[in-house]
Amino acid sequence: MSQNTETDPVQALPTATEDPPKKRSLQLVWIIPIVAALIGGWLAVKAVLDRGPEITITFRTAEGIEAGKTKLKYKDVDIGLIKHVVLAPDRQSVIATAELAKDTDSMLVKDTRFWVVRPRVGVGGVSGLDTLLSGAYIGMDIGKSKDSQRHYTGLESPPIVTAGLPGRQFVLNTAQIGSLDVGSPIYYRRILVGQVTGYQLNPNGKGVTMNIFVNAPYDKYVTLNTRFWQASGLDVSLDANGFRVRTESLASIVAGGIAFQEPNDSSDTARAPENAAFRLFSDQVLAMKTPEADAETFVMFFQESLRGLSVGAPVDFRGIVVGEVKSINLEYDPKAKNLLFPVEVSIYPNRLKARYRKGASAPVDARDDKHHKVMDALIDHGFRAQLRTGNLLTGQLYVALDFFPTASKAKMDWSESPVAIPTTPGSFGDMQNTAASILKKVDNIPFDGISQDLRKALQNLDSTIDRANRLVDRLDGDVATEAAKTLTQAKATLATAQQVMVEGSPLQQNMSSTLQEVRRAAESLRNLTDYLERHPESLLRGKPEEKP
Repeated sequence: MSQNTETDPVQALPTATEDPPKKRSLQLVWIIPIVAALIGGWLAVKAVLDRGPEITITFRTAEGIEAGKTKLKYKDVDIGLIKHVVLAPDRQSVIATAELAKDTDSMLVKDTRFWVVRPRVGVGGVSGLDTLLSGAYIGMDIGKSKDSQRHYTGLESPPIVTAGLPGRQFVLNTAQIGSLDVGSPIYYRRILVGQVTGYQLNPNGKGVTMNIFVNAPYDKYVTLNTRFWQASGLDVSLDANGFRVRTESLASIVAGGIAFQEPNDSSDTARAPENAAFRLFSDQVLAMKTPEADAETFVMFFQESLRGLSVGAPVDFRGIVVGEVKSINLEYDPKAKNLLFPVEVSIYPNRLKARYRKGASAPVDARDDKHHKVMDALIDHGFRAQLRTGNLLTGQLYVALDFFPTASKAKMDWSESPVAIPTTPGSFGDMQNTAASILKKVDNIPFDGISQDLRKALQNLDSTIDRANRLVDRLDGDVATEAAKTLTQAKATLATAQQVMVEGSPLQQNMSSTLQEVRRAAESLRNLTDYLERHPESLLRGKPEEKP
């Protein structure tokens, strides 16, 4: 009982009570860090919002590129900065990471191009001199594609033609590029109108395809019938047409170039479309020739040597070039059992434009039977082909078409292909034939008999000379003595004559008196004659007596 009444020690412990929370106040020391944090966060958000796109550009080398310094420019306006430059995983190139300005996403399309602008000396001239002081930078050319892109491969050299440049691009096909290169000039009538933008070897390796750009407004002169040719360096030629030197300009001599023009008689003036393909000829002469599609092929067989005749030699008709030599071959004729030398030529009928003299307005068609009749009539009148010397210095030959009335009769076989045009020996061939005939005549001369007769004549001449020598010796012995005596007598005679002719000699006095008598007789005869003229009747009556 006494145990129950005892007090429990747990119950005797005091009970804990919770105090109400106390209000804490913000201390001033925390205000500055909070404001700084808010400003930093706002700047970070603003930087993210103002940040432009990031791209990577792959270059072969990092020459002129420096992270944090090299800028990206478009039309000399800063639009970005290179942030990082690292080596590519394959260690064959470098990758530059660039951060561009805001609102440049529309510029980053598939055909946008980048390149390093640095001082360069090339075919097109000197560029990038301003980077000597400011340093190299990345140039940019915005493409026209609609597809966006963030990874690019940089160009090794600046593009010749940038986007927005007025003009048109064309394609040229050629067998060899010569001295042409990217940036080579293009001329129209010796005016610089464009440049070569690029070239690549054809997949079959048998040609080169070139891309050119012609600036506006000169691109309108590129028509469907325009001819392009290489105007590189000096075009020097020495052939049957003579000696020629051509060049477009001093720049084309050093760097090469391309010229274009349409033929003067061209009637097709339609403008060529963008990226139209043309053939690039090696020189202007080949470019301005009539296309082979408009030519007709004939064959000629010459009897004389063809040395000096080359492929491309002109076919001339009285000063008008109507064709060219296409090929020179060698054939064996089994019927005649001899060798033939066929010379195939291309004749351009459009250059002749033959018309009938009266009435006809349409030209003679080469495929018409009338053409055959006309040609047959010309052949009957002596129309022939002949080899002539075009250049005495080089001995180059050309084919001349002309009329030879004395030529032997011939006909054209129109069933053959190609048709053969009759020929006649040239002037040089005539000389050879004449020389051959002279040699034959010389061979027929009996030189043995002539030599025997000449020996006999020489023997007779020797005997005649001996007789003449004997006659001269006789003259020296006999005749010379008599001649000396005669000369002595002649001297004596001359001395006597001199004595007679001396002034005051008797002969001189007698001659003087005789002359006086002759003078008096002449005076008397003159008086008589005068009297008879006055008194002719005295011949009958006599002289009347004088009155006292």
